[in-house]
Amino acid sequence: MKIICVARNYHLHIKELNHETPKEPTFFFKPDVSLLRNNEPFFIPEFSKNIHHEIELVYRICKVGKTISPRFAHRYYDAIALGVDFTARDLQEKCIKEGLPWEMAKAFDNAAAISTFIPKTEFENLNKIHFSLKINGNIVQQGVSSDMIFNIDEIIAHVSNFVTLKTGDLIYTGTPAGVGPVNIGDILEGFIEDKKMLHFKIR
Repeated sequence: MKIICVARNYHLHIKELNHETPKEPTFFFKPDVSLLRNNEPFFIPEFSKNIHHEIELVYRICKVGKTISPRFAHRYYDAIALGVDFTARDLQEKCIKEGLPWEMAKAFDNAAAISTFIPKTEFENLNKIHFSLKINGNIVQQGVSSDMIFNIDEIIAHVSNFVTLKTGDLIYTGTPAGVGPVNIGDILEGFIEDKKMLHFKIR
């Protein structure tokens, strides 16, 4: 099982981090040990002083595919969840400044919180899925799938040109604006539409 994460997929998030808009989907991987399931607490690692939250829609791949055409990509995912891509921003900024890979800032243990999945057939409009994140009861991030620079079909088609997608792979599709630090004691709540999908504590 692969965890495939798309970077820089919302214009306002790109602006808030002062990055350039990509011409095609940019992706990186997290290992399976990054998954944080069942609303278990997230423990801030000792190697970072600036862990950021990034709320994202997550799509589950349901069959094997390679070099998938965008017009057939909808056949390759069957459910959608909510995830948090935890990022050691201080490590990431250091790596970017030095021109180094920054997996250490993204791919550490428990850096990919994941909710339960909702079958895609339960959504009235897959192109307008609203989602949000609250910290201690306050909304800090809000997004809608229609604001993605590259939609899920484009992402699946692009990624499958490089790596074979397999059943159970997860695609984190990028985060909207509003990322920021988490602190010990924070309570995170994540929503798809008005349905609470995540509720866990930072320790």
